[in-house]
Amino acid sequence: MLVLVGGTAFGAAGPGCQKREAPPAPAPGRPPAPAPGQPSTLTPGPAPGPGPGGPTAPAQSPDELSAPLARIDDVTITLGELQERINRQSPYIRARYTSLEQKKEFLDSLIRFEVLAKEAARRGLDRDPEVVRTMKQVMIQRLMRDELDAKITADTVSDAEMRAYYSANLSDYVKPEEVRVSAIIVKNRAQAERVAGEARGEAGKTNKGFRDLVARYSQDEDSKLRGGDLRYLDAATKEVPAPVVKAAFGLTSTGDVSAAVDAGNGTWYVLKQTGRRRAMTKSFDDARPAIRNKLFRDKRVAEQKKFVDDLRTKAKVEFYDDNLKKVRIDTSQAVDDGRGRDLPPLPMSAPLPADPPAEAGGAGRPGIP
Repeated sequence: MLVLVGGTAFGAAGPGCQKREAPPAPAPGRPPAPAPGQPSTLTPGPAPGPGPGGPTAPAQSPDELSAPLARIDDVTITLGELQERINRQSPYIRARYTSLEQKKEFLDSLIRFEVLAKEAARRGLDRDPEVVRTMKQVMIQRLMRDELDAKITADTVSDAEMRAYYSANLSDYVKPEEVRVSAIIVKNRAQAERVAGEARGEAGKTNKGFRDLVARYSQDEDSKLRGGDLRYLDAATKEVPAPVVKAAFGLTSTGDVSAAVDAGNGTWYVLKQTGRRRAMTKSFDDARPAIRNKLFRDKRVAEQKKFVDDLRTKAKVEFYDDNLKKVRIDTSQAVDDGRGRDLPPLPMSAPLPADPPAEAGGAGRPGIP
């Protein structure tokens, strides 16, 4: 079993750990452990779901919830705390802790956590810079949830706001049919017809083969740099001559090559279809959930920025540019997380979740299953 103590993982073995998979570690940001010598102040509700601990069970008194289950020196684990930790797990996990023996196993995991935490503190790890930084990150995450969750919810996004966004961004929800083509562009009909014949043969059968023909014959430098790609076009586009657009939509299947096309401006095109998108219409009702999510996120980001800006205004912040210039950056290699990915940013610069925060399957203090 792995137990997180202040950001550091410790291995702990117990009689029950070898026989049964330990429940998952809880999400950070849950209510902290009770202060030394004090019982837990948590007041959990009854366990969700049917059964003896379900919603029909009688309410428990404060005295019952504060009853001690175990003491580790000056730390007390109460009935309420154990019950709350178990009941915050997923229904599948909760079902594994209904017997007295299984409850003892869960209690033992809390005891192991406290024992390891106390030993870590005895060794001064609570003052370790990495541990302090991790604790600050957890506190910031909790602060932002406490500050934003009550103010900004999905319900704060009104129907009028969603309709206004839909109307202002209608092109995202109503799109015409589009076709993508690559082109060889030359200056005269005779050459265009010769190139079209070659492109319709083996030389232009593959996309690479067609790009090679573009590099060899095309006289338009802009499209030539892109291998002849004209990107996706709709029937109303003005970026490409109308006869070329008409010919592009006349190609039935991906891979089809056109005859020589007179663009009407002194140039001739040979086209190859490389893609097609069907017309798409998404109604407001269909788009509503995504729009609500988008506006919800935008509101949270704006409120977070305002909150942080207000705190910065009140704080005394001083910069020392002369010292900043002396910071040395090691650019010899990228810093990653050991799995080929860049290390994540600090919490304040991290993107907000796409959906309103929800209870996870496991919850409780960091490191407690």
